Amino acid sequence: MTMTRTGCCLQLGVEEYDKMLQLQTSLNQARRAGAIPDTVIFLEHAPCFTVGRRGGFEHILVSDSILKNQGIMVYETDRGGDITYHGPGQLICYPIINLDGYGRDVHLYARRMEETLIRTLEFFGIVAGRKPGYPGVWAGSSKIAAEGISVRHWTTMHGVSLNVCPNMFHFSLIVPCGITEYGVTSMEEVLGKKVEMAEVRKQMCYQFSQVFEIQLEEVDLEELRERMGNVG
Repeated sequence: MTMTRTGCCLQLGVEEYDKMLQLQTSLNQARRAGAIPDTVIFLEHAPCFTVGRRGGFEHILVSDSILKNQGIMVYETDRGGDITYHGPGQLICYPIINLDGYGRDVHLYARRMEETLIRTLEFFGIVAGRKPGYPGVWAGSSKIAAEGISVRHWTTMHGVSLNVCPNMFHFSLIVPCGITEYGVTSMEEVLGKKVEMAEVRKQMCYQFSQVFEIQLEEVDLEELRERMGNVG
């Protein structure tokens, strides 16, 4: 496939959610101003629950003291969706891309993000797909990847989270995505063996580039900040 677009890929480690939300906001502003190209961030988060525009505080099932004991922070955010969990062992993909180059179609963008996840899971031998009426990506009757996006002036923020090998106990402290009738799972649970996060990162980056037809160049955060300049 001939790539007609080029962009940046930023690989980060385990990061605090609020810090990364600030970074996304800055990158979103810089992308809208044309200071940076389309940029995709891959990372993991320190343990936290995030509550989207649909709400979800009522779906926290335990007390603040238990959350503190588990080291879990709670954040309110502007992405779509209900409450979800993030933590080490869960791969996050945050694209900061201008949808002017992708037909200005938010629904198509969401389907492409799901396709990226489905192809990534297929590479590791996991059959996954969509469930009508429910967002995200599913392996059987369990959600294996969540999706919550935001678009500002046709430039994206937030994204998807893929359960590679997270602490699954933490999901039991909430009603994930407000869905009571189905559970959640991880790649390691489905496969019954250890999965290397580095390999999942590599594969998801590759599948993103294929689905979105974009050549991604890996950059570090300092280089990206230099490209941003005073914008953002």
